[in-house]
Amino acid sequence: MPEIKVTPLGAGQDVGRSCILVSIGGKNIMLDCGMHMGYNDDRRFPDFSYITQNGRLTDFLDCVIISHFHLDHCGALPYMSEMVGYDGPIYMTHPTKAICPILLEDFRKITVDKKGETNFFTSQMIKDCMKKVIPLNLHQTVQVDDELEIKAYYAGHVLGAAMVHIKVGSESVVYTGDYNMTPDRHLGAAWIDKCRPDILISESTYATTIRDSKRCRERDFLKKVHESVERGGKVLIPVFALGRAQELCILLETFWERMNLKAPIYFSTGLTEKANHYYKLFITWTNQKIRKTFVQRNMFEFKHIKAFDRSYADNPGPMVVFATPGMLHAGQSLQIFKKWAGNEKNMVIMPGYCVQGTIGHKILNGQRKLEMEGRATLDVKLQVEYMSFSAHADAKGIMQLVRMAEPRSMLLVHGEAVKMEFLKGKIEQEFSIDCYMPANGETASVTTNPSVPVDISLNLLKREMALGGPLPDPKKPRAMHGTLIMKENSLKLVSSEQALKELGLNEHQLRFTCRVQLQDPHSDSDTLHRIYSHLKSVLKDYTIQHLPDGTVMVESIVIKVSSSAEDANTKVLLLSWSYQDEDLGSYLSSLLKKGLPT
Repeated sequence: MPEIKVTPLGAGQDVGRSCILVSIGGKNIMLDCGMHMGYNDDRRFPDFSYITQNGRLTDFLDCVIISHFHLDHCGALPYMSEMVGYDGPIYMTHPTKAICPILLEDFRKITVDKKGETNFFTSQMIKDCMKKVIPLNLHQTVQVDDELEIKAYYAGHVLGAAMVHIKVGSESVVYTGDYNMTPDRHLGAAWIDKCRPDILISESTYATTIRDSKRCRERDFLKKVHESVERGGKVLIPVFALGRAQELCILLETFWERMNLKAPIYFSTGLTEKANHYYKLFITWTNQKIRKTFVQRNMFEFKHIKAFDRSYADNPGPMVVFATPGMLHAGQSLQIFKKWAGNEKNMVIMPGYCVQGTIGHKILNGQRKLEMEGRATLDVKLQVEYMSFSAHADAKGIMQLVRMAEPRSMLLVHGEAVKMEFLKGKIEQEFSIDCYMPANGETASVTTNPSVPVDISLNLLKREMALGGPLPDPKKPRAMHGTLIMKENSLKLVSSEQALKELGLNEHQLRFTCRVQLQDPHSDSDTLHRIYSHLKSVLKDYTIQHLPDGTVMVESIVIKVSSSAEDANTKVLLLSWSYQDEDLGSYLSSLLKKGLPT
């Protein structure tokens, strides 16, 4: 039986470094190529030696698909394509293609220029890598080659995020990347066809969470920020440059306007100006409300939110600062955190998920003394708040997607093992489908039952209907008698007459013959007459003829009688029938073996 194999090189029972290999119908596809935020060593990138020990990856992969621009999904792309070596096609949506190189360059600057790391990709490598990218439009079917086709669907989450439907012949896989099933202030909800894939590969970051209403969370967030600013505190909100940042900026901007607040709000790094430029450029990817109001007022041009300068961190008085990156593992958000950590008036609000190993993860778990670089310890006195403004689907959202796509099986990635285990049980129980959760380097094999489509000729259908019987039930299989013809790789079921005509063949009659011995003291002609009478009485609905050539015919079945050479009382009956009457022929032979009535 054919099977689809899925091997995570990253994000198997883990969050970060998403990289999933799929083998389907003889094709090998890499889904995402991310880096891990929690590591600075070799574990930062996926282990590509799993694909090949030496040589380039081009010979082993048919294509690479990137779901969205977050670094845990695209951060290893230049390393994979330029340093390990891959020249094949890389697919991503237009917004991802525009934003991805900016984030990669920013990440490279922090890692190489500031930390001085070697064995890392260069600016030129990012440019060369992006030249291999083929942009995808939503709902457009793209033929990668003669057999492999892909189609992108809207995933919400961040600007340009897409889910991908991958199809080879009749086998298919859907990969969700990261997605969000609830619309927010700037993006719509994820959506997909009822495409019934063999496997749905879904993220499971919040596998055990069912989030409260967004309204309450937003109210809480505004209340905490407001209280902190009122008592003269500084509020740090670590975010990634795109996504939640825009969401929370729109939220604070409207609140500041409404409450007429004067405390300054800043946004660090030049990334956001660029980010907002792309939001304007790709306005069609945002939600309905933003698109409607765009003409009168652009939601991404902020009145109250100004660009941040490093020196502002030491200014007295209250302020709110959005700084990147979102997990406090490096960059400006970490610098500001170090400065403000010692004052209990201040507050840090973590608006999303933090990977193990990052400062964000440590402070959320209540750590109050942090070991920093160079053995220094940092006392954390400021208030630490966690508010999930994450753009990932929660447990309810994941179940909703399963209902939407109706997959034959499910595979979970991008989540923690314990939480996955819980969700796996839920999915298997509710949908009665198999659910897999392979760890990194483990392969899940799913056997598929490919359906072979066959066209049926109209004449044959009409003939079947004319034969009477109940109308076919669309849900029940029904046997059809015809001839299967294969032409130009497609199959067609036609009547045997049409097949002979199309193929220019002569019809051959295939007949079965069976010998039955019978004890009967009469002459051959009498025996034949007695057989005729017997069959007449038993088979009332059939046409039975006694022909002048000394044979009896029942439909197409011919019966002849002759005496045995050794014993005149032993009669040998020859029964011959065409294959259409095989059931009747078998029935007659067993009936006559029992003998004739006296």
